[in-house]
Amino acid sequence: MKTRSNLRRLTKLAAGNHPTGAPGALLMMLEARAPWEAAALALATPWLDRLPSGDGHPVLVFPGLAASDISTALLRSFLRRRGHWTHAWKQGFNLGPRQGVLQACRERLQRLADRHGRQVSLVGWSLGGVYAREFAKEMPDLVRCVVTLGSPFAGHPRHTNAWRIYELMSGQKVRDDPRLHQQLRVAPPVPTTSIFSRTDGVVAWHCSVNDVLPHTENIEIAASHVGMGMNPLAMYVLADRLRQDPQNWQRFDASGARGWFFKHAEPPAA
Repeated sequence: MKTRSNLRRLTKLAAGNHPTGAPGALLMMLEARAPWEAAALALATPWLDRLPSGDGHPVLVFPGLAASDISTALLRSFLRRRGHWTHAWKQGFNLGPRQGVLQACRERLQRLADRHGRQVSLVGWSLGGVYAREFAKEMPDLVRCVVTLGSPFAGHPRHTNAWRIYELMSGQKVRDDPRLHQQLRVAPPVPTTSIFSRTDGVVAWHCSVNDVLPHTENIEIAASHVGMGMNPLAMYVLADRLRQDPQNWQRFDASGARGWFFKHAEPPAA
């Protein structure tokens, strides 16, 4: 318990002086953990491959800002071994909601649902998770569930360390638009899981926390932002969540020994 308390204090200090600002310099430096997370995934693969398989439904995976389908290759390979039909977004590098990209994603989701004759689960890393949530709101009949990894849907865009990159890549200015912020914060009407880390050096953790609803949950793990899509703890949660029957959905079980690695969270007090 003392170790966890010390970690909380370190995280609060590293985040900077503003309680709801972007992660501070120390957390940014901790993003260098990503290669170690990839190595940990390789070491954990024999154990992860013994997890129960899913039911074979399709999964569409969205990459983060300035990333392409190459960044989600390990994640998709893992889910494929768990018995899912995994699909990349096939829109090249994610440079923000450019003209034509969002419509192409809608059409891809429709085609995948038609091809498989089943609802599609949406998995999104960082900005890709924002896409996944919004498509699930627009086309809920086609979506089985949504799982996001370090996605900034619940806070101001400047509470990340990527907003300048977003402006550069997308050609769009980050605006103070309360209506848009509220729209993004609203959870899709399907089972929705947010996987996040308080030691995320890119997205402030509070930006990745759903409001508490019967069909939403927030699962905290120890991870970097850059390494979250290849973190073995994130892969464990993904496999567990995608096995859930959406008609009998239950929150992730973080009791017992799992409590050492996973924690449920609620939005911070205003």
